[in-house]
Amino acid sequence: MPAASEIRERQVWMGMLARADRAVLERAVDALDPAPSWTRLRAPETGMVMVRGRAGGDGAQFNLGEMTVTRCAVRLTCGTVGHAYVAGCDQRKAELAAVLDALFQTEAHGAVLRVGLMAEETTRQQARREDALRRAAATRVDFFSMVRMG
Repeated sequence: MPAASEIRERQVWMGMLARADRAVLERAVDALDPAPSWTRLRAPETGMVMVRGRAGGDGAQFNLGEMTVTRCAVRLTCGTVGHAYVAGCDQRKAELAAVLDALFQTEAHGAVLRVGLMAEETTRQQARREDALRRAAATRVDFFSMVRMG
């Protein structure tokens, strides 16, 4: 059974892979030496999931709507299994993300991917997030109440 820290680390990299651009994942897999070999345990398939929300962030749950998701599972020739769920219907991206998930778990490629792909993509995604927050803040309207005196 993996330790809680290992589970959390895998959750972080799987999230990073799910948000990465397909081209970034393609380049990461293509750059590996030796090139990885894998078989599909679950071919990429696209479906819908229900997105749930909470009123006020901590209130009652409600169904927000449906979202398209593609999933995939692969096994490397060394036996390591990788999984991926990505938003949208890009089946190639789901397969690449699953392959990279498996590779992150191996000694042969894990350290290299953490230093290269994960560090670069985490920085890129954080910059995108900060840019979106800046643009949203520029349109923010602060409402206040005026108390009528007398």
